[in-house]
Amino acid sequence: MLSRMLAAVALSVCAASSPAQSHKPLYTYQGTDRDQRVLEGARKEGRLLVYTSLNLKDSVPIAEAFEKKYGVKLELWRSSSEKVLQRALTEARGGRYAVDGFELNGPEMEALRREGLLEEFYSPQFANLPRAAVPKHRQWVADRFNFFTIAYNTNLVKPADVPNSYEDLLNPRWVGKIALEAGDTDWFASMVKSMGEAKGLAFFRKLAQMKPQVRTGHTLMGELVASGEIALAASIYNHNAERLAVKGAPIKWKALKPTFGRPNAVAVAKRAQHPHAALLFADFMLSLEGQNLIKERNRVPASPKVDTQLNKFPYEMIDPALILDEADKWEKLWSELFLKGQAVQRDRE
Repeated sequence: MLSRMLAAVALSVCAASSPAQSHKPLYTYQGTDRDQRVLEGARKEGRLLVYTSLNLKDSVPIAEAFEKKYGVKLELWRSSSEKVLQRALTEARGGRYAVDGFELNGPEMEALRREGLLEEFYSPQFANLPRAAVPKHRQWVADRFNFFTIAYNTNLVKPADVPNSYEDLLNPRWVGKIALEAGDTDWFASMVKSMGEAKGLAFFRKLAQMKPQVRTGHTLMGELVASGEIALAASIYNHNAERLAVKGAPIKWKALKPTFGRPNAVAVAKRAQHPHAALLFADFMLSLEGQNLIKERNRVPASPKVDTQLNKFPYEMIDPALILDEADKWEKLWSELFLKGQAVQRDRE
């Protein structure tokens, strides 16, 4: 779906683009007065518009903290990552460049980069981040991760029965009791590649024979595990399970090897109307203050300098560029295995 949408609008976006003042000198400036220059410029601009996939329950408190700290009005437009991408491309096609910055999923962010809507930037806050969070192109940088783990209902699953490996999911005790999220094709592709394609596809064919329940929405799956409607979820964001667990729900998550993380990233728009404010927002999200705010929302900050059990395990990163290039292949395979040939519908923040 993602690659087909890009193909449909790419030529129009290119045709609509026109020369404009480049913000790259500002975005990549590293002089000693850099932070002062960015802050003063942002306060003169007074506001910015960010398109985000982060739900309003989490994004609004972050926006309020940003406004209180800097005195710059932060306006949010929130939807799923795919809808954010579609809106940005449609606006660019029409020659409208209202958005200043983005905060959304890695694959959609990579699509925006390829369509020429982002710009390389520098932030001194990069020092807080692991190498995997900062791609060489620096046109988007991960500020948080979604880690795919299992989660189980502690009233329904005995401690001795908790899977220790993905192969354990093929035990006959799990027939009809496992759940998968309907749109996790990037996790699927990464798992298959990690196992080796032949072995990986063989594993998922066996998993399909376990008659898994397929549900749309990681948040919903966590709630269904906690309520006991689902005994075990094989692909769930660990922060969704943790949010319920800290409230006393009978749910636990566990990271199996390999554990894959999908980056969620922050970026500045190439044609931003408020470039200083856009850069200040990126700085804020990547700062330890911003990273701690992400942690307080029970999400996974990219920075290892923020103490949280949600990332204290070995992990590998999903490559958004690779997933984008091979989207059609993996969506088709996933659909055949788990969706009875139906189109993939994502619930991706």
